Amino acid sequence: MGDAILGSVIAHYFFSKFPVKDEGYLTKMRSRMVSRTYLNQLSVKMGIHKFIELKGDLGRSVYGDVLEALIGAIYLDKGYRKTRNFVILNIVQNYVNLEELINTETDFKSKLIEISQKEKIVLEFKSEEIGVKNGNKIYNATMYLNGKIETIGTGFSKKNAEQEAAKIYFEKKDNHKA
Repeated sequence: MGDAILGSVIAHYFFSKFPVKDEGYLTKMRSRMVSRTYLNQLSVKMGIHKFIELKGDLGRSVYGDVLEALIGAIYLDKGYRKTRNFVILNIVQNYVNLEELINTETDFKSKLIEISQKEKIVLEFKSEEIGVKNGNKIYNATMYLNGKIETIGTGFSKKNAEQEAAKIYFEKKDNHKA
């Protein structure tokens, strides 16, 4: 529930902050802000990780979940208005660098889909479960461009593995430019 409340608060915040921006821009900004990667980083900035004892090798992957749970608990206890104020005043204004968020790409797969459609390149992902680590399934996603293997990404879900494969592709592409 915390993720839904956070998404609503952030959507309202960006709509108020950028009233002349189109829906696509606002959706992209909200998606960046509530992405698992960003929430994990935000939780560390806030110091939430200091209160979590992890078993096994989950790393920082649960920190965003804990932040969402905190927001959900505040909502259940205090209601939407107080939760919105908490998120905006205590999280967004203190820990979110909007300029950095605006200039940060997090959805590499969508970016790659746009480019492939524009340039008429056939993009395909093939995902497979490769094992289990600490009770969590691990997936590999092989990314193909025009039938040629480009990259392989790994993650705890097919979606994360595909996102990682796309991210690796752009990192390789950027390294070849340098």
